[in-house]
Amino acid sequence: MKGSGVSPNKNTYKILVHGYCKLRWLKEAAEVVELMSANDVVPDIWTYNTIMRGLCDEGKVKEAISLRDDMESLRVMPDEVTYNTLIDGCFQWRGSVEEFKLVEEIKGKRVKPNAVTHNIMVKWYCKEGKMYEAGCVVAKMVEIGFSPDCFTYNTMINGYCIAGNLGEAFKMMDEMGRKGLKMDTFTLNTIVHKLCVEKLLKEAYELTVKAAKRGYILDEVTYGTLIMGYFKNDQTNNALKLWDEMKEKGIISSVAIDKLNELLDKGLATDEATCNIIIHGFCWEGAAEKAFLFYNRMVENSFKPDVITCNILLRGLCKHGMFEKAFNLFNTRIIKGKPIDAVTYNTLISVLCKEGKLDEAFDLMTEMEKKKLGPDRYTYAAIIGALTHAGRIEKAKKFMSKLL
Repeated sequence: MKGSGVSPNKNTYKILVHGYCKLRWLKEAAEVVELMSANDVVPDIWTYNTIMRGLCDEGKVKEAISLRDDMESLRVMPDEVTYNTLIDGCFQWRGSVEEFKLVEEIKGKRVKPNAVTHNIMVKWYCKEGKMYEAGCVVAKMVEIGFSPDCFTYNTMINGYCIAGNLGEAFKMMDEMGRKGLKMDTFTLNTIVHKLCVEKLLKEAYELTVKAAKRGYILDEVTYGTLIMGYFKNDQTNNALKLWDEMKEKGIISSVAIDKLNELLDKGLATDEATCNIIIHGFCWEGAAEKAFLFYNRMVENSFKPDVITCNILLRGLCKHGMFEKAFNLFNTRIIKGKPIDAVTYNTLISVLCKEGKLDEAFDLMTEMEKKKLGPDRYTYAAIIGALTHAGRIEKAKKFMSKLL
């Protein structure tokens, strides 16, 4: 830029810092901050907070705290985001000592602990199974004038379920309802799962009925958990009723696929959307081999896979290291003239980059360009990461310029 007579301003530097942190190039991000100081551009609180978040995500909490000290020496005062980022990082990486020092430190500053601060502490206590401590934090929130929100309640309910305390979980649910707050689907599924484990299947089903009436979205996990519970407890009729209900709503859970296979054995066909959902279900559960076998079986039954089917299966195969089968599937579609899209190419380019096969990745990217399917930001992100890992920083920076 300077060679063209254009001087970078604060926004230019901030974009670079943000981009480098997203790519986890923390050294380069820190160099930009040094460059700002050398050019009499004072980094602002947003810039420092961005780098701190990146450091904490990488487990470099000590460096993040040191950066906070550097900020203060430049009279850039830490704000709530600064402290919340550091407290979250301390809980995640350093145990339960430093975060308390930080909370006490906030009290001596103009910055005060806010609802997010307390929710961070609730989250980590619940993850550690320390429900008493989590409850104390919630009580403290209320005492100083903050109202527990959906995040607080969902986290506590999930924590109580994992700890096996359904009574407290239901108390929290009732309290949420009285305040007009709503559980998320993940929390609902956690409770359903716990009820099924305790063989309280009637209660689990009634909970889903009430939840649906209150506007909750029941997903494949909700149904799958209940169906599995029914099958394990020899309540086949109830399981099959739920299966039919799922079909009516266009939902199919992979835990119910055995029944579908029985139907196929009887010569009953299924539709394209159903096949895609089933293949996705197998891949999501880590059963890529089963997904591939199911795919082959459906092709034998005159099923014509579309590009969506191809991409679902490719992602599943690649995720579980079945690269040869993934590339065979890709090459077969190319040979037969079947459609492929940017997602297809990006899936394979990403795999090649992770395997360090950059030349092959570049070949696919060239092929992608010729077909006017890209490259897009996902392609560039994969290439940049691989180049950086290989130490080819200058070439990575050239690609980085295309992203900014």
